[in-house]
Amino acid sequence: MAEPMTRAISAGMVPDKSPLRIAVYADLDLLGDALLKLPLLRALRQALPAAEIIWIAGKGPSAFAGPLAPLTEGLLDAVIEHCGTGAELRLALGPRPLDLLIDTQSTARTALALRRLGARRFVTAAAWGLPGAPPQFAPRAPHHLVHRLLALLKRAIGSVPQTATGLRLPADIEAHAADLLPIGPAYVAQVLGAGGRHKVWPEGRHIELAHALLAHGRTPVLILGPDEQGRHAPLAAALPGARFPLQQAGTAPPILTIALARRCRAAVAADCGGGHMMAAADIPLVSLFGPTDPGKFAPWAPVTRILRAQDFPGEGMLAIPVAAVQDALREIERASANAGESA
Repeated sequence: MAEPMTRAISAGMVPDKSPLRIAVYADLDLLGDALLKLPLLRALRQALPAAEIIWIAGKGPSAFAGPLAPLTEGLLDAVIEHCGTGAELRLALGPRPLDLLIDTQSTARTALALRRLGARRFVTAAAWGLPGAPPQFAPRAPHHLVHRLLALLKRAIGSVPQTATGLRLPADIEAHAADLLPIGPAYVAQVLGAGGRHKVWPEGRHIELAHALLAHGRTPVLILGPDEQGRHAPLAAALPGARFPLQQAGTAPPILTIALARRCRAAVAADCGGGHMMAAADIPLVSLFGPTDPGKFAPWAPVTRILRAQDFPGEGMLAIPVAAVQDALREIERASANAGESA
């Protein structure tokens, strides 16, 4: 096995003592995909703080160069998009060779093309489809995407740090979030939407939860996505004590949603991009799942409680009762408080 990258300079991998040059390849990164890959970037930067880290989206755009670009400050030094795996990518990378190339996709043909770039160390999720890697000796890849990516990182650098570099948000975004959710109330975020109606926890359940939170001294912060914009007025009428910060702001960029989440004690969300934004804010999260698989898609939050519709009597997401969500919120708040005391 190759030496960990943390020993690479002493091992002679970089003879001129210049910073390690590392690239991570993905086919493309739309918003949800990129949010799931943030833990990889945070862990990589934590492990190798002085390295030059380049993100490559070979088959299209990357949210790291678009709506999530502000989150990459301190994590990435460059993002290359729409570059393929051949001559255009070589030109974009420049003459200095890569010390490490991590390929997160699993197609052997693409991996073979990337290996020809000549990185000093090449690690790929498609390793067992390449010559010289007998399938019978291949460990089964972890089911969850983040676990899979962190296992790939461990193969690349020899270890994965226990803690990860935090996200930096622009000061003006943090200030805007503070104006929208000032210090004082104990906020709990509720993300109402999801990518498909079959994944949504019913609005009536959210209203019932919000009333229960208000009764126990919490202030619900309702995060409404594009599909819920028309529900703002009736929800505000039903919940006069709740906050609707994105409607107050007038715009809803992902980084503002993450900044708002940071001001909350906890969050509740279904399987959706908003849930991954809550996780990126490093707050405790109750994650609600029905038809999709939490073993593969659960958000990567420091304290998470997953509730599956299949574990309750009833049909679909409606089966998840408000009382179970309340219990889960209390559980994760206690766990978060205990973790803070022991840190």
